[in-house]
Amino acid sequence: MAEAGPCILGIDSGLTMTKAVVFDAKGHVLAVARCRIAQSIPQPRHLERDMVALWQATARAMREALTSSGRAADIVAVAATAHGDGVYLLDRSAQPLGPGILSLDSRAGAIVQRWQEDGTAEAALPLSGQTPHASAPSALLAWLRDHQPDRFARIGHVLACKDWLRLCLTGTICTDLTEASTSFTQVGTQVWSAEVLDLFGLSALAPALPDVANPDEQVGTLTAEAAAMTGLRAGIPVVAGLHDVTASALGVGGHRAGCVAIVAGTYSINETVSHAPRTDPRWFCRNGLRKGEWNNMAISPASAANYDWFLDTLTGADRAQAEAEGRSIHAQIEPEVRAALDRPSTVLFHPYLYGSPHGPQASGGFMGLHGWHDRGDLIRAVIEGIAFNHRVHVDALRDGFAVTEARLTGGISRSPLYAQIFADALGLPVTVTETAEAAAWGAALCAGAGAGLFSAPTDDPRDLGHVTYAPDPSRHTALEDRYRLHCDLASGLAPFWPRIEALA
Repeated sequence: MAEAGPCILGIDSGLTMTKAVVFDAKGHVLAVARCRIAQSIPQPRHLERDMVALWQATARAMREALTSSGRAADIVAVAATAHGDGVYLLDRSAQPLGPGILSLDSRAGAIVQRWQEDGTAEAALPLSGQTPHASAPSALLAWLRDHQPDRFARIGHVLACKDWLRLCLTGTICTDLTEASTSFTQVGTQVWSAEVLDLFGLSALAPALPDVANPDEQVGTLTAEAAAMTGLRAGIPVVAGLHDVTASALGVGGHRAGCVAIVAGTYSINETVSHAPRTDPRWFCRNGLRKGEWNNMAISPASAANYDWFLDTLTGADRAQAEAEGRSIHAQIEPEVRAALDRPSTVLFHPYLYGSPHGPQASGGFMGLHGWHDRGDLIRAVIEGIAFNHRVHVDALRDGFAVTEARLTGGISRSPLYAQIFADALGLPVTVTETAEAAAWGAALCAGAGAGLFSAPTDDPRDLGHVTYAPDPSRHTALEDRYRLHCDLASGLAPFWPRIEALA
């Protein structure tokens, strides 16, 4: 049992779930509470959520975690992290201006395509450190300008998800350094840029961009109203918080130069820190935790969600039975995957069910499939395909930065077999730490630094237990051939994906 003493509350709000986690000052998880958040899809490619419902669910999760921990009186600071990109808009009275738009929204795809064709995207890269994508604030706000001009004209404040939650906690409107760089900062100066806004035709929004704080900077205190809803005491310090990609890397001890932090979740997230900006169309060069530090992120929505889809769609009955009997479906299928790894297989999988690095029209699929293949062969192909997609991004980062190791987090990382597949596919030592709730802990580190418990967000007090998986030379050689074929097939299918999509 953890000793009495100061505690920290970290909030992690993702695309389907919002969580509140109580940590002690040594990083031990004392309690976790989760609340699902409904998404709405009012029409194809539009993914939204009700902002007030998000706050209410987050407040419930906070209250449940605090009640479970019994440590509400010991909380010394609060911080939030949440999905990045997308937009959460307020009117000039600081009230929600329609639903929040999620980072899986792709309504602005045609605008991004136009920017790619007319040179806007190319011009944005050296200026902002990244080319725009469909769920970037720049693209979504341009879509609102063109398709919902009345709503666009009423915009008073442009926020990210965690900024909205912090406003609900404190009444303070601001953002942090990491979140600010999702679209409108100049990559070298790391501050808001009128030139970037003008490039996207969004100069009218300059007054709507919030003040920018460091992630561990106290920006307000808990209001009496928020205290009543959450079970915390009024007046507790609340720090700015940070983008969840950066929070996850920080939470697993991977936010540093020379290390690529890999998050295998809904998105394939791969990031490494540098102390000078370096731009490339294959990654986002965004702000780190401090000025003079950059977080270089290569991402695509093509990771472990594909594995979840396989389990839900093709092993549904087995999964339901295993859960009813208190067993793990993952443990049940692992011997099948091990057996598949011990024999040759022609089965490959492109993990593009929800997106890809190859544009919005790419789709997922099995190739090389024959009637004698079984479920183990298919799952092996899914896991390898996910690892190969991460490698596409990791290889890009290795072209620009000296990367010597990887840190892996996400549900897949809990399987030693799957973590070894990552190491073999990447050809890098892959370390998995004993970190529960990595993103929430990244937020808590910022809160603790803001409250004076830690000297900096990177001053992690934990003695991290970890396992490092070294690549097996023979397996790496075999996977190298499969990886090259994986990439060649993606290139070869490029002309056919639009034709496939046209069938819909």
